[in-house]
Amino acid sequence: MKVLQAEFLTSATEKSAGAGWPAEDAPEIAFAGRSNVGKSTLLQALMQRRGLVRISSTPGRTRLINFFRLVIAPEGGRGPQDRRALVFVDLPGYGYAKASKQLAAEWQDVVFAYLRGRANLRRVLLLLDARRGMMPADRAVMAVLDEAAVSYGLVLTKWDALADRDHQAARANAESEIRRHTAAYPEVFATSARRAAGLDSLKQHLAALAAP
Repeated sequence: MKVLQAEFLTSATEKSAGAGWPAEDAPEIAFAGRSNVGKSTLLQALMQRRGLVRISSTPGRTRLINFFRLVIAPEGGRGPQDRRALVFVDLPGYGYAKASKQLAAEWQDVVFAYLRGRANLRRVLLLLDARRGMMPADRAVMAVLDEAAVSYGLVLTKWDALADRDHQAARANAESEIRRHTAAYPEVFATSARRAAGLDSLKQHLAALAAP
């Protein structure tokens, strides 16, 4: 997948649902994860635009839904007929250490408003820190997505920070988790945004969800 264009569209809260949100004219991929899981860094790497996503120095501070529009093409695609549109949606982080282990009511309000209001949502990518694996807050998010009947997949981040000997177990644990959920996509993506590892397979997956 080659990114031809990437731009920030807007930020929104649950109170602005249906007013001021981007038009639903392209498939949307939403990114969710615990605070400090590396979500902003991964988004930046996928969009191939440094500085487009603001990375907060204070985990858990961002409470907005941020929308980014991409124009992409398959590798080797040159003509207008090869171009595809896709919207990335950066959901607020959750589960910061100072907060409750369960999802905060505020986070649920924001995300439920988004899940209810976007008919063009194609998939939610739930990001997990490969070093820590699945935590109670992550399972709570999966329960929310199951209830909303939203298709979602798991992305392991910071794969390079995990010892090589632990890679197989980390992937197996994630795959075991998703087999318990009918709404979960069966493939687990292991990535390192810092080293650009595992991004190609994830990009191909996202490109298949894009629309002309």
